[in-house]
Amino acid sequence: MGVPGGGDDDYRSIVFDESFVRAARIREYSADERLDDGGRAVSPRHAWDPFSRHRQAFALVLLMALAFGTAIFLGIRHPYRPVAVPASGPLRVSLVALTPSGPVPAAEDDQLYAQSGAGRWAVGAAGITLPRAHAVGRYSADQVLVALDIAKRYLTASSLDTAELTDGDLNEVEDLLAPGELDQFKRSLTSPADDGRHAATGWLVRFDLPHVVLADDRIRVRGTVSVTGGTRDLEVLTDHTMVYTVRPAGDLTRPPSLFTVRRELRMSFTREDLLTGRVEVDQAAVEAGPLACGTRLAASFEPLMAGQSAPPPAGTDPYRRTTAVAAACHPMATPPTPAPTATQPAPHGTTGRHH
Repeated sequence: MGVPGGGDDDYRSIVFDESFVRAARIREYSADERLDDGGRAVSPRHAWDPFSRHRQAFALVLLMALAFGTAIFLGIRHPYRPVAVPASGPLRVSLVALTPSGPVPAAEDDQLYAQSGAGRWAVGAAGITLPRAHAVGRYSADQVLVALDIAKRYLTASSLDTAELTDGDLNEVEDLLAPGELDQFKRSLTSPADDGRHAATGWLVRFDLPHVVLADDRIRVRGTVSVTGGTRDLEVLTDHTMVYTVRPAGDLTRPPSLFTVRRELRMSFTREDLLTGRVEVDQAAVEAGPLACGTRLAASFEPLMAGQSAPPPAGTDPYRRTTAVAAACHPMATPPTPAPTATQPAPHGTTGRHH
């Protein structure tokens, strides 16, 4: 097929250089294609060569790998991931021995309780009355009710369980403590110390097991429970006085006597604690007597028995630096007499604490 007005000799003036030939791919068209005026004798080669396609594939794979790595990084370091709540600090304990002003009185059980003012107190866990649960801060009324229930269980296990008081069965107390406090609790039992951190008697009421027994397991209890919203957790504050009847072990002929313990506890609860039924004991202020001044209180209580007495607390000279600082020791108030009548409210406790 030619161009109008010309012949084959017209193409002789056209020169195809070598670069043009290399850039073109010659193929012979079919008969139908040759009859088509729009057909072309030369078909250009595709612009992508094999090496270019490999580079494009490599770039695509690299881009996908970068996107995948970025997604994993953002998943680990998400800017809106909630900040972990720090664990509460260790339990802080203060212990005070209460020293009687004279011989420890002895009498029949009922008379002892009446003379102490605890004759009309509730017995055992019935003396731990809980307030009505209501929403506190970001905690609902149901969550507050759970915290109060756990706090009562801890008070009962650590103050009123006779197996724990004299037999050394501490499983229930340990099961109620948050995992973060277990190491401190176990160290307080194995290596008790009056250092404000590792006193076993800060965690629980515990008598000198080989020498003291309960003469009556009807422990008298009276106190208060309140709930507050702490800066981090839900807090339950308790203040209870427990009155025990004790006698020396192995000598049933000795008359019984009373031993009084006042415990003020600050307990906190995270949402995880509420789900697992655990408690974090943050503070414990304990007063106990009758005890001899200077008695080691960290491991257990060694009550003065009926008829025994102890010298009053000695004065402290702050200018003498040759002696160690004495442990806290206060005089114990004399139990009120006569016993309270039905119209006269019983006092809160017999420890004679001054505020």
